[in-house]
Amino acid sequence: MLKPRIVPLALACVSLGLLGACDREDGEAAQESATAERTSPAVELTGTLDRSFAGEEMPQVTVTNPAGERLDLGGGLGEPVLLNLWATWCAPCVVEMPLLDDLAGDLGESVRVLTVSEDFRGAAAVEPFFAERGLENLPQWIDAQNALASAYGGGPVLPLTILYDSDGREVWRVIGGYDWASEEARELVLEAAATDVAADIEEDDIDAN
Repeated sequence: MLKPRIVPLALACVSLGLLGACDREDGEAAQESATAERTSPAVELTGTLDRSFAGEEMPQVTVTNPAGERLDLGGGLGEPVLLNLWATWCAPCVVEMPLLDDLAGDLGESVRVLTVSEDFRGAAAVEPFFAERGLENLPQWIDAQNALASAYGGGPVLPLTILYDSDGREVWRVIGGYDWASEEARELVLEAAATDVAADIEEDDIDAN
């Protein structure tokens, strides 16, 4: 059971946003609200673990980064992936990002952490955000058209984080913010790597027979 965690927040202070249910104007209004309301003392990370989508494939969506590089997500990436959908105007997302950055640094090559921004303003919002916070271990992938959010049902609560195995099959997802600095988080994320090891052992046993 994932435990709620209250984390201080000095910058962004908007309430949890619904992405995909908003049009471009609503999204921009939410971002303006994020800039205007900076007085909330804390954000509660109350994400819940959901395994009901286990086995589903990673969506056939292409994301880009500020350098114009493209990443095709469909079919998996040949390695375990922790995929996080976030936005600069989403208060729990802002709290999570440095936690995910530290987690990515700790995990190394065992699980690849992919953060994908759903900001309508794309690189104009993402690049300053990363620069101000010194996020060195996370990629700046962008989904300004919200294609990825639509693939998850059109209106997921942000943040949304999904763990995939190396075949691009979902292991679990966390809906809402979560304390990725906890030992529980690391154990959950490493389930993908453990699944791969078990699959390799099973394949070796089949080959041996």
